[in-house]
Amino acid sequence: MPYEYTPPKYAQIIAELQRRIESGEYPPGSLLPSEHQLSAEFGTARPTVVRALRELRQAEWIDTQQGKGSFVRGRPALAGDSERRGQAELDRDESREPGELITAGTVPAPARIAAMLGVEPGADLACRRVLIRQDSGEGSEILTWWLSPDLAGQSGLDQADPVRGGIRTLLARTAGVRVDHIVEQVAARRAAPHEAKLLGITKTAPVLAVYVTARDASGRAVVALDVAMPGDLHELEDAYPIT
Repeated sequence: MPYEYTPPKYAQIIAELQRRIESGEYPPGSLLPSEHQLSAEFGTARPTVVRALRELRQAEWIDTQQGKGSFVRGRPALAGDSERRGQAELDRDESREPGELITAGTVPAPARIAAMLGVEPGADLACRRVLIRQDSGEGSEILTWWLSPDLAGQSGLDQADPVRGGIRTLLARTAGVRVDHIVEQVAARRAAPHEAKLLGITKTAPVLAVYVTARDASGRAVVALDVAMPGDLHELEDAYPIT
């Protein structure tokens, strides 16, 4: 049986809007259809459209003006064309792109996360885990945030309330912590038991993992993120100039 890959719905919306922008159907400066109109056209929930527009904004295809909507910028330069996953998740507004909160508490640090944050393996860390579902209801990805219990308490990330405006803005506003740069690593690995259960995959199935470390201007690791995605539902793409 031939292998068939079907991108998640938000990625399909991104691809179609990019096609329309490149074809001139949506020229630079034009106003995109509203979130409600796009939801109706693509037959999907509004949070899926919100995510697609966020990804396009992060990649500099569009600009969004509060109360006015999203306006086309045009195809960006290749150097800025690839998705910046870490930044996109740091700016993810849970009040507009809801997920299912699975964990919000203190747990021992796994070895890899401990190394990313510069703490001893097994040290207490605040863990905030959110499950993102597809429109079909199936698990699409798991976002797991890790940070010190003190910082989680200051920022409220140890609570179940949705993060409004994104974690990066929240840390700056509540704790005076400003993210200066991000380090990302991508790996394929076997799903952990809790990941297999939440994503509805077998215990031996592979997941694509994106590890993100957000650092301040001094280089100190502030927060870590582990994104786990079923290997057959996601793909990564990059574009860059050759010098």
